[in-house]
Amino acid sequence: MTKYILGVIVAVSIAVIATFLSNLQIVKETVNFSPLIIAILLGVIVGNTVKFPESFKPGIIFSLKKILRIAIVFLGFRLTFQNVAEVGLEGLILDTFIVISTFLLGVWVSRKFFGLDSQMSYLIASGSSICGASAVLATAPVVKAEMHHAAMAVATVTIFGTIAMFIYPIVYKAGLTLGFDDLLYGLWTGATVHEVAQVVAAGFAVSEEAGNTATIAKLTRVMMLAPLLIALSFFLAKKHATHGAGVTLRDIPIPYFVFGFIAMVGINSLNIIPENIVHYINVIDGFLLTVAMAAMGIETNIHKIKGVGMKPIYAALIIFLYLFFIGMIATKVIHSIFG
Repeated sequence: MTKYILGVIVAVSIAVIATFLSNLQIVKETVNFSPLIIAILLGVIVGNTVKFPESFKPGIIFSLKKILRIAIVFLGFRLTFQNVAEVGLEGLILDTFIVISTFLLGVWVSRKFFGLDSQMSYLIASGSSICGASAVLATAPVVKAEMHHAAMAVATVTIFGTIAMFIYPIVYKAGLTLGFDDLLYGLWTGATVHEVAQVVAAGFAVSEEAGNTATIAKLTRVMMLAPLLIALSFFLAKKHATHGAGVTLRDIPIPYFVFGFIAMVGINSLNIIPENIVHYINVIDGFLLTVAMAAMGIETNIHKIKGVGMKPIYAALIIFLYLFFIGMIATKVIHSIFG
């Protein structure tokens, strides 16, 4: 384990600084970036200005891969199966439609319209359709994406998720939605805004009812990360299989950490762990995610990001417009049928 210490110390140090900065009042009142976003920005700066000796490399990779998987497993403590029941059939159908349609559209638009490679397309699509940076981090090892692709995908969901966080309450208060009340606004926000923190901000900016509904709808959407990654693993294995050959379980790069995630959701649903302990687990888990994001930033080559250009931003813009407008229509239609 000693070979990992130096690199882990660097990633942890950046995560500590990112957490401190995110808690500053001026940051909360302006950009309101989560520590995850600040960590990747700091990581990119450090990784592209400091030449680390090779002895640091194992620890940085350990932070990026092993710590990340542990963090995703314990992400399950933010959810319960009761959350799914609370949004009801209406919310579940809306979330399912948004996740599947947005992911498919995201991949198609990224590849066909802008010629992005499949790895980048999957990352942008997963980040937009499920839970922003966390989904990008979870999808990256499944699709074997390079770190500069993951960093760019995180940038796209951060940009448009932040825009959504400010625009959604303004649009609703201006009466520009389809006759939504606070409940429908909450469902729409939870089903279409990128990050959990952004959903919470946009929801409670309207009312407590809107905020609670938005949060539950969003957490239900986050739970869909597990089946998406498993389905994507099967699809990629079949796609890359030798022509005419069958696909066995051994050929499928199943993200086993996803099953750990589901198990943690199940444990949390039993309410056998005190709330204060769950709170501390979530705090620690958030920090572990921040450490992984810092490591991703360090491993990101900014020159490769420049080489990608603006195409990922354009693709993410189209996905954002789809989430906003089609998400609004879908919320209204599904509510009229199942509400």
